[in-house]
Amino acid sequence: MTPPAGEDTELRRGTAYAFLAYGIWGLFPLYFHALAPSGAFEILAHRILWTLVFCALVLLVRRDLAWVRSVVRRPRLAAGLTVAALLIAVNWVVYVLAVLTGRTYAAALGYFLNPIVTVGLGVFVLRERLRPLQWAAVSVGALAAVYLAIAGGEFPWIALSLAFSFAFYGLVKKRVGASLEATHSLAAETLVLAPVAVVVLLVLGRRGDLTFGSEGGVHTGLLVAAGVVTAIPLLLFAAAARRIPLVTIGLIQFLTPVLQLLCGVLLLGEHVSGALWVGFGIVWIALVLLTIDSVTHARRVRRPIPLT
Repeated sequence: MTPPAGEDTELRRGTAYAFLAYGIWGLFPLYFHALAPSGAFEILAHRILWTLVFCALVLLVRRDLAWVRSVVRRPRLAAGLTVAALLIAVNWVVYVLAVLTGRTYAAALGYFLNPIVTVGLGVFVLRERLRPLQWAAVSVGALAAVYLAIAGGEFPWIALSLAFSFAFYGLVKKRVGASLEATHSLAAETLVLAPVAVVVLLVLGRRGDLTFGSEGGVHTGLLVAAGVVTAIPLLLFAAAARRIPLVTIGLIQFLTPVLQLLCGVLLLGEHVSGALWVGFGIVWIALVLLTIDSVTHARRVRRPIPLT
């Protein structure tokens, strides 16, 4: 049975939005690499402040400020948004640090591991029950982390920090932030982080490590653009999530780490050791198991129940 024309149009539009969102995220290494010689913390501060400015402008144009009162009146929601803001700040600074230090491949590995960590949190935090293939995927993912820690020669802190910070960010958003749309949530989170961003810029300025305005107009423009670069894919993702099934989003999300890995190896000239490629291979096995499980479960759920 084919879906109605209107529904089919929405599915195609949602799929396009998802590809655009994950495609932009996948090309982030090129953008952050272009921000050198800015350091990770200066980039983080500008990303927070200019994203807040962008969200504020959008909300003012839309005259959409009534939601602020509901956040202030709900301490649990405000606390949850604060925790989410801190988690995404950790994720952002570790990611930028990875790109600036020539370890984009480690960031890509983190986002390959993220779905596995998310499934693991569902078990240990939300007490969800896993299907056999999900258990297998989590086990293989844990094996990959152990292998990388031993064979890689160093603890894979970048990959694990990115995977766990984003997984916990998603968990917090699921529990306390689901009632807010993407623009509201992003505005609230960046508002929480804005004082920290200002302090970071003041400290860097006193130390003479601030590059904003001293590296030419292009560099300054790229830092200012951090707000739009951060907000646009999030808004595209939110639009996609309303139109297409979660399974489809789960499959498209692998576009991001694939593009990140290609950017690091092919465009930024990063070297990936043989041991790390083996680690990637183990993670990909886990992702294949997760993908098979997601697709088969979705088909089983959509299958019509026979009439008796």
